[in-house]
Amino acid sequence: MKRSLNRTWLGKGLAAVMAVIMAGSLTACGSAAAGSASAATKASESSAAGSSEAGSSEAGTAADGSVEGALKGVTLTFGTSGLFAPFSYYDEDGNLIGFDIDFCNALKDYLGFEIEGEMQAMDYSALSTSLAEGKLDFGMAALCATDERREVMGFTKTYCDSGLSVGINKETSPKELTSVDMLTSGDYKVAVEKGTASHMYMQKIGVPESALEVHDEITTAYESLEQGKVDAVIQDTPGLAYYIKTAPGTKAEIVGEPFNQGQSPYAVAVSFKCEGANPGITETFDRAIDELIANGTFEELSKKWLE
Repeated sequence: MKRSLNRTWLGKGLAAVMAVIMAGSLTACGSAAAGSASAATKASESSAAGSSEAGSSEAGTAADGSVEGALKGVTLTFGTSGLFAPFSYYDEDGNLIGFDIDFCNALKDYLGFEIEGEMQAMDYSALSTSLAEGKLDFGMAALCATDERREVMGFTKTYCDSGLSVGINKETSPKELTSVDMLTSGDYKVAVEKGTASHMYMQKIGVPESALEVHDEITTAYESLEQGKVDAVIQDTPGLAYYIKTAPGTKAEIVGEPFNQGQSPYAVAVSFKCEGANPGITETFDRAIDELIANGTFEELSKKWLE
């Protein structure tokens, strides 16, 4: 089995995870129809008194059939993580930046809605809870549209099929550790970020809780790996690749092949409460994503952040 992915992959892999989108396979990573249908079903059970100011009228379309400007007059609350470069993180001046932040702003400008107050950053567990409880209208944070999350929130069509990868410390991790399957033995200490797809996947495949080191932030999970306190870290492939590519003097490397592909796609999360107050808003986001891909905006952002 291949010991580690080479630097060429690290340089190109970030953009490669988007290739399925640019090829027009938006729904290949996860069922967009299922996400929208689930949102519509749950929304019918929720209160129509959502937090947006749009009332309950359905979004319109422009004269040319596009959804440009379809959400003018709508105000939505937005949440992200701020913990996962290159998708959502803080720069040295304390500003939220990243692919998802720019993509959110592109959607906002294209559709014409406003964001209430400031973008709210929180850890993944709190973000998921806030969306599930309708405290936020929508969220973007390299947020995986997992089956578990679809039970409590809606999702747009996916815009990235990330998959997961195993990162090890090339100096301190056991040399025999070469694949995710080996982690189920409980013989290796594994760091994950709380509430993420990585965390849920470790639980799903039966990694003993005693072998898991659960962190509130991915940054401290990486620190634990660099210090040799854990044998491995599990993270979304693009985020792990970006960390290895940019962290000065890192001892981390990826082993084996990406896994759980097609099961952890990134999508825009829309709370059921928001969909209930704004019927059809998830579908409007879907169409806007398509149109931003068609007009080249998505490709520009991919080149900026993922190459």
